[in-house]
Amino acid sequence: MSQERYKAEILPIRDKLFHIAHKILQGDEDAEDAVQEVLLKLWHTRDSLGTYDNVAAFATTVTKNHCLDKLKLKKRTESLDDIHHQRESGDNPYLQLERINTEEILKKIIELLPPLQQTIIRMKDVEEYEVEEIAEITGTKPDAIRVNLSRARKKVREEYIKWTRG
Repeated sequence: MSQERYKAEILPIRDKLFHIAHKILQGDEDAEDAVQEVLLKLWHTRDSLGTYDNVAAFATTVTKNHCLDKLKLKKRTESLDDIHHQRESGDNPYLQLERINTEEILKKIIELLPPLQQTIIRMKDVEEYEVEEIAEITGTKPDAIRVNLSRARKKVREEYIKWTRG
């Protein structure tokens, strides 16, 4: 898709995309950010947009899915924060410090993993994606996701034991 065609077909539906995003995300700033991200995503994939019969419908679907993903992530993050604050309020300072140190050690260990294993373990254990979702996003087979996840967890476990005992 040429730049002119992109401007002619995608940019005129920007307000429609904003309206959809606003309904889902219920906020002007979040909706504006989502529409910008979708437009950027569509721009980067403009060469393949010509394969769709109705580019406007595709853009609408991409916007809806992007907004739903943002809501999922926000919900997961908020629920993790709630759990974290609930734990903090009942712990003594020593346990709070120990938990913070453990989180920092685990983050460092995960950063040492190969990139695919880093992505998989974060998506599964932090963002709580299902194996099939991770496979679709990464373009990897579900069995390969399970194997990489198992290897990543094993490596994290081994390294954590080394860090805490050594």
